[in-house]
Amino acid sequence: MSTAHDRPVGPFASEPSHPLRTIRDIRESLPPEQVAHFDAELAVTDLDDLPAMLTRWATIAHDGFEDFLLKAPFEGLEFGARSYDEPQGSE
Repeated sequence: MSTAHDRPVGPFASEPSHPLRTIRDIRESLPPEQVAHFDAELAVTDLDDLPAMLTRWATIAHDGFEDFLLKAPFEGLEFGARSYDEPQGSE
C-alpha cells in the first residue's frame, strides 16, 4: 500500500494557488492604502516566516474580496432600522 501522491503537494506543488509569483506582483496587486502595511510587515518578518507571510498577502491580494465589496456594498440595506425593531405604531 503506497501513500505517494499523484501530484506534488505543499510549497513545491506544480500549480500555484494564485498567479502572484514575486514580491513586486503582490505589491502591485494590493490597493494603494495596503502597500505601506505590506512593506512594514515585510520589513520585520523573520526569514523563516517569510513564505507564510507572502502566501497570506498574495491570497489577500488575489481573493476578489475588495471587488465584491465595491460591486454593491450597501445593496438591500436600509440604514437606521434594525431587523428586530417593531414597526412604529404597532402598540
